[in-house]
Parts: sequence; structure tokens; C-alpha cells
Amino acid sequence: MSLSVEKTSSGREFKVKDMSQADFGRREIERAEVEMPALMAFRAKYGPSQPFKGAKITVSLHMTTEAAVHIATLTALGAEVRSCSNNIFSTQDHAAAAVARDSAAVFGWEGENFQEYWLCVERALDWGPGGGPDLIVDDRGDLTLLIHEGVKAEEVYEKTGRLPDPASTDDAEFQIVLTIIGNGLKSDPKKYTRMSERLVGVFDETTTGIKKLNEMQANGSLLFPAIHVNGSLSLSSNSKFDDNLYGSSSSYPFLNRATDDDKIAVVYGYGDVGKACATALKQAGVRVIVTETDPICVRQAHMDGVQVLPLEDVVSEADIFVITTTGSGNKDIIMVDHLKKMKKNAIVCNIGYFDNETDMSGLDENYPAGHVKCITIKPQTDDGWVVPNFHPSSVMSCSFTTQVIALLELWKEKGTGKYEKKVYVLPEVAAPPYFCMLGLTEYSELPKSTMEVSDSTESVVMMTVINEAAEKNKAKKFAAMIAKRNKLKRNLKKEKKKLFKLKAVEAILMEQVGDF
Repeated sequence: MSLSVEKTSSGREFKVKDMSQADFGRREIERAEVEMPALMAFRAKYGPSQPFKGAKITVSLHMTTEAAVHIATLTALGAEVRSCSNNIFSTQDHAAAAVARDSAAVFGWEGENFQEYWLCVERALDWGPGGGPDLIVDDRGDLTLLIHEGVKAEEVYEKTGRLPDPASTDDAEFQIVLTIIGNGLKSDPKKYTRMSERLVGVFDETTTGIKKLNEMQANGSLLFPAIHVNGSLSLSSNSKFDDNLYGSSSSYPFLNRATDDDKIAVVYGYGDVGKACATALKQAGVRVIVTETDPICVRQAHMDGVQVLPLEDVVSEADIFVITTTGSGNKDIIMVDHLKKMKKNAIVCNIGYFDNETDMSGLDENYPAGHVKCITIKPQTDDGWVVPNFHPSSVMSCSFTTQVIALLELWKEKGTGKYEKKVYVLPEVAAPPYFCMLGLTEYSELPKSTMEVSDSTESVVMMTVINEAAEKNKAKKFAAMIAKRNKLKRNLKKEKKKLFKLKAVEAILMEQVGDF
């Protein structure tokens, strides 16, 4: 079992659906570049100095035109890149073709099966005999997973001669992973061990990926340094704010196109993605109800004027069910019993990641072939997979800028011992990309007490405050959000005053009752 690949005229490997789409992909990438000014600023400023010279970077991302701009930026700064998609359905084939032709090795296409997907992951990590990546850009942790499982299997194989057994798990996808590792052991029994020892570090910005990294750190099995990009100041106030909040709401036109207003929608989870979904649905004229287990998120929903109820109380009344909690690794959210109670023509959709949030396997078991009528309205979304469109280029610009800064930080500190086999939060120096939203073109020296970084890293960040016109729209959205927050604070203050007065009146009445 191996992946058959092709090579460009320059000898670069690739496996994509259709290279004839490369010209179209190039045009779309150039369009996206206009909306991603910070990445373009990195190229202009640091391209000549080649800060990533000699670095081998393996990238696993949704292979879109925006990811193509990101990959091209890494290669423009001197890196050699091998990449794969992190989702079997999310690859934009024209973007993959353009990247394969112009800048980096690509392994991925829309509509892969799971075996093809993991073979692409394996190929992206394969840099030839004795080789492996120096840095990893991961998204949900599959590159990291394959290396760690590979090292575990190699240790067992060295001691016992036993290959990993796919039958040891009921997870069909993980069976494929074990099979791939086992096949590799026969020809190179130390492949993943060498790879882990070479790695300078990995970073991930997904909740799923970070959860896995934290678990490995806790049990002492993490093999290389990791940066928790999702916890950085820049991602809290910029990329996470943009990517999850505005990115998710920008992905919602599909519901407007598919439904009418005056419906009832249940949103599962009220994190950043859930908030974005609830906002977009309310703007479409939908009455929104949230199901939530986190008391803080419940309170936030109440402050936003959103009703919170248990799923069992609304499952038979709602028209639309939106799952938003999958980034944290949750599964089995909507079960067969819930589906049975839903009204006719109810819509169940997923803006998360995986296909196991809805009990599709239970549906198959309870209703065998021939007993359920399936009408495909939109391919690849009728088996529990995600339905939204991709996030806008201007939104992804902030996320990818943060990623480049994280990579520069890891690469700059290689061999110094600064980063151990732990999960780190990106230094706060990465916060300034956020300020590009506000239309600033320059700013004074940042306080060292809050930055705590070297001048060289600070100079990298200074270049991200570029092109105010491209970010003006987000500035308006941010200002509106701040205004809404301040209004809620004022309303809360008024309510507290009312409550104080009511308590005073109550005290007086109680005294009067006592007199009687």
C-alpha cells in the first residue's frame, strides 16, 4: 500500500486531481494575496534574507487558495515545503495544482478516502532516506499523531519483533494508520524515531490538536516542542477572534440559501464558533436556542439575549440543528433517539470538523439499506460532514501571519534549548498583527515589560502592520462588537440599580408587615 506520485519538470513530487487547473488556481491565489497584506509584507521584507533557508517544513492544512498563499510565503522566505490536506473533502483542486506547479510538493485532492488521506499524510512527512521535517504546521494533529504512533510501534518492534495489529482497534481510520506504520517498519524500522529526533517543533491552532498535545505533555510522551497558537495573545484577540467568530459567521450563507426565516434553530455550544453561528442565524430572522454545559458560556448566552435549554426540551420543536462543538473533539452529539423525535424536514448540519458528531453509524444499524430514503442535495454533506464555505482571505491572513511568526520563533531558537518537550504559548510579541485591523500604519516601540522578546523577533512583527485599506472592514466589525459589549455593560449596571431599589422597597414592606 503506497501512494503513486508524479513529478514536476523541476523534480518536485505531487499528487493532485488535475494539474490543468493550475492557471485558474494561480489567478485565485493572486486574488487572495491582495486580501492577505501581512503575509505579503513578510515576503517583501524578509524574502532577500531567507530566514528559513535550510528549513524543511511539512504542512497539513485545508488546501485552499489562502493556504496556498501561506505555503508560498514559507518558500519565499527560504523554506522547502511538503504539504497535504487535513480533510478529505476540503481541498480546492485548483489551488493544490497551482501550489504543486509553482512552489511546493502537494499531496491531496477533494474526495479522498481515508486510506488515500493517510497515505498523503505519510508522503508529506517523507523527505527521503534519513530525512524528515524540521518544522510541522499541523491542523487537528494528524502529522503529530502519525509520528508518535510510529515511534511507539518502532519501540515495540525493536523489543519484540511484533508489528502493530490493526485488529486491536474498532476505529476503521486508526486501523489504516496502524497498517501504514506496519508496512513501513519492514523497510525502515527507525523512520519515525529519526524524524522525532530531528524535529525542531510543531505548532497547532486547533482545539482538537492542542488537546492531544496537552495530553501527551501530561503523560510524558510528547517527543518535541509544541507551540499552542490558539492560546497566544494574537490568536485570542486576533486570529481566534477573526477565524472562529467572523470566519464562522462568514461561512453561513448556505443556510440563508437553503431555508426561510421564522424558524427555530438549536446551536450546540456557545464558544466562539457557536456565538458566530447564533449571530448569523439571528440576522437571518431565525429564533435561536443554545444547548450548553459550560456555565460561563451559558451566562454569555443569557447576556446576548439567547435562550439556553436542554436538547431534550427542544428536539421535537426545532427546525434547524447546528453542531459547533466538534473542534474540541466531542462526538455523539445527536443520536438516533434525537433524530427520531425531530419534526419532518428538520435540518441537521455540522460546522465542526468530523463526521461522528451525528450518530450516522447508529442510523445505519437501526435502519438498514432500503429502509431509509436518501436524497443527495449537496454531495459530501449528507453523511455528517461539514457544510460551510471557507473563511474569507482577510480573516485567514491573521491566522497564517501568526503561524509564520511561530515558525520563525522556533527556527530562530533551534539548538538553543529554549524550547523543551512541552506545549508553549506563542510569545505576546505576536499581538501586533491584531492592530492591523485598526488601520494603523506604524506605532512606537512596544513596552518590553509586556513583550519580553528579542529585537529581531520584534522587527518581524513590526512589518505586519501594513495596508490599512485591506483591513478597514474588520475594524468596523470590531468597533461594533466593542460598542455592543459596552451597551451590555451599561444595561447590566442599570439592572443592578433596579435590583438594589427593589430590595430597598422589599425591606420597607417587610418592616411595615412587621408592624402589623
